[in-house]
Amino acid sequence: MEAAAFGYVQQLVKDHAGIVVESCKEYLAQSRLTSVAREQGFATLEQLVAQLRGQPFAELHRRLVEAFTINETSFFRDQRPFDALRTTILPQLARSGRQLTIWCAAASSGQEPYSIAMLVREHYPQLASRTRIIASDLSREMIARTNAGVYSQFEVGRGLSASAIKRFMTPVAGGWQVVPELRAMVETREINLARPLPALPEIDVLFARNVLIYFDVATRQTTLNRMKRVLAPDGVLILGGGESLLDLDVELARCPAATTTPWYRHRA
Repeated sequence: MEAAAFGYVQQLVKDHAGIVVESCKEYLAQSRLTSVAREQGFATLEQLVAQLRGQPFAELHRRLVEAFTINETSFFRDQRPFDALRTTILPQLARSGRQLTIWCAAASSGQEPYSIAMLVREHYPQLASRTRIIASDLSREMIARTNAGVYSQFEVGRGLSASAIKRFMTPVAGGWQVVPELRAMVETREINLARPLPALPEIDVLFARNVLIYFDVATRQTTLNRMKRVLAPDGVLILGGGESLLDLDVELARCPAATTTPWYRHRA
């Protein structure tokens, strides 16, 4: 891939998704965009880029950007955040008696928000009717998958026990579908975390795991400060196991109880 074309791709993905594609990842661009180019009838990636350069941001640009999103997820991925939610975070928030809003940012194909819905139904059934779960993603394809709630046998087998499958999934053509009462708890939004956030309700628990690592420091800090502004006064931000707020100017503090997974609240 020519250097000028790769540079355009890097800048486009950075501008529209906040994702930094490092110079050593040219092979990644080559592998992810070749199929897009062929589908659109271009013989080379350079021809695809030339077409994109001459037009304002539209559906083809979006497809290129979404080709770089990381959609790795699974049910109850890294069990520790869900343990913290079950044993510490939800019991504290439940005492308020208010409607609870949980936001899963960069939710990919929906396994994380549905895992949370399962946890609430299983351990806090009294909260189910007053728990709202927002699942957002940059990718329209991932949002469609979340809305459908249909997963393959392989996807269901990653993280769900036989009893959970029996209780929360229904067999359908091609795999399993999340039961209607769980799908009713989850609403989807198309949200680009690299851009100003749309209007959101006050968030009690914000799952933003394994997404900020793909941003540069400036984008990471800006995104976290936007998230902080929608977080309830006693709300919680949960990051991925390898993420932290170290060296970032964000008015959030790691909770003393957060010993196995990083979660944060407003500084006192």
